Amino acid sequence: MAKRTYPGRTVVGAVVAATAVAGLTVAVGAPAAAHGTAGSGDAALRTLRVQPPFLKPAELPPHASSAWFAGPVTPGLPDPEPFCLDGGALPGGEGTYHRFFHTDYDTHAAQVSVVTGSAEQARRLAASWEGTIAGCAADWLRDTPGGTASWDDYGTVAVGDGAHVYGVHTSVPDSEPGVHLFAVGRSGARVTVVHWAEMGDLTQAPVSAFKKTTKAAVTKLGWTVGRWPKGSLRATGLQIAGVGVRLPATGRRPACTAGRRPRPPAPPGRIRRHA
Repeated sequence: MAKRTYPGRTVVGAVVAATAVAGLTVAVGAPAAAHGTAGSGDAALRTLRVQPPFLKPAELPPHASSAWFAGPVTPGLPDPEPFCLDGGALPGGEGTYHRFFHTDYDTHAAQVSVVTGSAEQARRLAASWEGTIAGCAADWLRDTPGGTASWDDYGTVAVGDGAHVYGVHTSVPDSEPGVHLFAVGRSGARVTVVHWAEMGDLTQAPVSAFKKTTKAAVTKLGWTVGRWPKGSLRATGLQIAGVGVRLPATGRRPACTAGRRPRPPAPPGRIRRHA
């Protein structure tokens, strides 16, 4: 039988069952204190690596001649990894998820999200990705004799704990040029990168629309109780904080009605005084 506790204490038994009912993919790990997400007295709270919400096809920059299509959200590293972020930039293992998107043409996209152990780990991972993307054009030129490349910094997007948008253009003789947009953003212990690409150059890149995509992606990283859509964890009363799940401290003792006989209703015209 699940252990019943009161505000400010840990719920051990019912958390996994309630989360499973909500339809989320979870994996029970070590106590949350081992990941730096719990305070004193929380040793019994288990960490749940909750899959972050991902973009929907309609949230990507509109294509002039095609709808967007999406694959499933999949645990682990994408294959292939996004341009500029291949070769070890993306951490594998538990807490990493990805999703591919495509159109009927060459335009395609990918999103990778990582649930780290803390907000500081997410900050460092996001900074690492930004540095890799900013240096991608120069790295590509060193490995591609005869090619041309350029990049641009399209600035930040005010969402979550911060997001940044970049563009990269590459071209080789006798081949179509390629244009890439990247968005790196984080919220709490979660960090995401969105990659959009098609044939063309930076003058054709849908930067304004991609910034809207960026805002949508990072906003979803920060969804918690009270901001999740209908049908998610709202009904369970759970609060998600990066990788930890706990009951919110409401300051009120939960009502316990087990074994009580309900009071009969007051007769019409009379007011029952509270005993």
